[in-house]
Amino acid sequence: MKAFPRTRRIGEQIRRELADLIRAELRDPRLALISMTSVEVSRDLAHARIYVTLMGDPAERAERVADLNQAAPLLRRELGRRMRIRTVPKLEFRYDEVVEHGARLSALIDAAVAADVGRHRDEADATAEPDDPKDPA
Repeated sequence: MKAFPRTRRIGEQIRRELADLIRAELRDPRLALISMTSVEVSRDLAHARIYVTLMGDPAERAERVADLNQAAPLLRRELGRRMRIRTVPKLEFRYDEVVEHGARLSALIDAAVAADVGRHRDEADATAEPDDPKDPA
């Protein structure tokens, strides 16, 4: 779904309203730590994909996303009341793996840098001349 200025603005408004609706209307403590990373709205405003991140193991995350998708009709109805747009998009929640992949890549980079520093330190120690016991210094 390519983002156009109007769809981008509507997506941001949906993100703000959904954050408030999830907190106020659903009142589910398991959904309290959900963060919406982005919203993609189709050009005709018929569909919206909401990407979320949350803490927990993969099975628990899948369950929370399923809970959100189950509550999507209620959230859509409340969005229609708040936003005053002709067509309220059908909501589809998905887990956003970008943050998880970024953390994994960052850890790999840190490990590679640490290994490289250790290798250079070992090479520098190997090329250094051993101390001469006759050297007064």
